[in-house]
Amino acid sequence: MASRIALIASALLLSKSSAFNLPSLPSPVSRLASTPETTEEPVVDTATVITPTDDAPEEPVWYNILSEPDPVSVQQQQQPPLQQQYPVLNGWVPKEDFALWGLPGAIAPTGFFDPLGFAREGLPLNDAKRLREAEVQHSRVAMIACVGYFAGEAVQNGPFAITGPANDQLQQMPLAAFALLTAGIAAAELYRAKLGWVEPKMQIGSKTLWTLRDTYYPGDLGFDPLGLKPKDNYEFQRMQTKELSHGRLAMLGWAGMCSQELVNHRTIGDTLDFYSTLFSGGDPYSGYY
Repeated sequence: MASRIALIASALLLSKSSAFNLPSLPSPVSRLASTPETTEEPVVDTATVITPTDDAPEEPVWYNILSEPDPVSVQQQQQPPLQQQYPVLNGWVPKEDFALWGLPGAIAPTGFFDPLGFAREGLPLNDAKRLREAEVQHSRVAMIACVGYFAGEAVQNGPFAITGPANDQLQQMPLAAFALLTAGIAAAELYRAKLGWVEPKMQIGSKTLWTLRDTYYPGDLGFDPLGLKPKDNYEFQRMQTKELSHGRLAMLGWAGMCSQELVNHRTIGDTLDFYSTLFSGGDPYSGYY
């Protein structure tokens, strides 16, 4: 009886396994036999393929994992660069966000007057200093020229028997006096170039030809025999603004006097007498020629 019950139970188990289609598991011995003796490690490629999307091109885009930036270097690049330190010159510190790097000279009523855009935004510091250097030196030359026009025309038949308008006096100078004047101007210019300019390097691609020294303030040649240069920053800016204002007026004045003498070939005094007679109702042409 017991043997019959065991046979019935085994038959039921076999029927259930066939009904559920259970796969037959290999035996451990067969699995060991099917395993190869040596296996090769898969080759890891350092390149990765990005599959194309709707917005991507049809061809796969390759990039190298080894060329990806280091997170540390990316963090260092994102840090703001250190601001360049400029030397303090006569109390002036170059300020990049100021007009003409903060150099004085803007006065009322025009304020910062630059219709031609010489001191445009983004102007390099060296170019700003060169512009101010040119303005200061031309202002000083124009102030001396204005005084020379009046003084030269006031003294007629002087030591060199020079007469007539100031425009015609230079060619009347003797050769020795003219050579001495030329040598004096050349010496002053050489001294200014040596003091303010960097020695140019005669090399291809060198940018030292028009470069001013970092320690040179535009126009400060160290020539102050009367001791008028203030030591305070605010007072120095006021003094230089006065010098620039007088120099700008002198440049306009000299240009007007030179043009007037080129037109009528008369001295400044003769021209003043002509217009004073004209506006007083007289005849300015009597005895004019």
